[in-house]
Amino acid sequence: MSSSSSFDEKLDRLVRRHAELRDMLAAPNADSAGFAKASKEYSDLSPVVESVDELRRAEAEVESLTELSASADDAAMRELAAEELLELKDRIPKLEYQVKLMLLPKDEADERNAILEVRAGTGGDEAGLFAAELYRMYQRYAALRGWRFEPLDVSESDVGGFKEASAVISGRNVFERLKFESGVHRVQRVPETEASGRIHTSAATVAVLPEAEEVDIKIEDKDLRIDVYRSSGPGGQSVNTTDSAVRITHLPTGLVVCQQDEKSQHKNKAKAMKVLRSRLYDRERQALDDERAASRRDQVGTGDRSERIRTYNFPQGRVTDHRINLTLYKIDKVMNGEALDELIEGLLAEDQAAKLADSE
Repeated sequence: MSSSSSFDEKLDRLVRRHAELRDMLAAPNADSAGFAKASKEYSDLSPVVESVDELRRAEAEVESLTELSASADDAAMRELAAEELLELKDRIPKLEYQVKLMLLPKDEADERNAILEVRAGTGGDEAGLFAAELYRMYQRYAALRGWRFEPLDVSESDVGGFKEASAVISGRNVFERLKFESGVHRVQRVPETEASGRIHTSAATVAVLPEAEEVDIKIEDKDLRIDVYRSSGPGGQSVNTTDSAVRITHLPTGLVVCQQDEKSQHKNKAKAMKVLRSRLYDRERQALDDERAASRRDQVGTGDRSERIRTYNFPQGRVTDHRINLTLYKIDKVMNGEALDELIEGLLAEDQAAKLADSE
């Protein structure tokens, strides 16, 4: 049945806690101050307890069928019981696995919105064109999932590519699904300007940061240097005749954020602070992750943004994620966001498997 008595005891504690919370919430004199917290805990535990109940019903049925298959007078009844027993014994490990997945510690950032940053890497103009395509890939993916995609800052190159671009993506569990997109994305194809038909390799870097709130990160005014300047577009073309662009430097860390997308200096400053806050929050998370990763190998990459994570080979029509050795021969569907979920699901499954192995 269950793999260990400690696992059973853990499930017993969860079921008891769920019942306590149910009674607490049903009480006429329930503490209003703690009601919201208890209600959330109860809501979070409910699906787990439902799965535990299903597992325990299956285990009880196994005992009943084992007895029936051994003691029933009717041979046909014994045979039927034995068949059902085999099916249940096959199903129970799957139910256990499902419960264990639900018990894995949650990344508290998973439910957050995300800030997407895409930058052209090595490869000149071709890298900028690829960065723009990646940015649009995530924009289409967000639309397919019903998420809101709000551009923050886009710096275009002279040939229509992006030097760098950022956006806030808002919706349900955005960071959970996009967090493994951080890293170096490599493209192999023949550029339109290549007369000899030679395949070029270039790259773009993607960073996905959980959006931070003011309560997450306290930033002191004395730690900031704020410069304002005139916005400019591709090739130095003037976009604005006032000093509306904002550059914020966080002095303790040296982080610099520039924002010039809005015509209002106030709006640019607010957007820049949003990005800065999220970068600082991400640094804190990375430091904690580094500590945890020191004790175990991370199955889906180190999270290092200099790590090459994926190759997009246009001549062969394939996309390969190097962390999980998954290749899809549907590059067009990946680039329009349709097939991106196949890569994301593979990465999430590998991450869950690594966490399960670490918890045993």
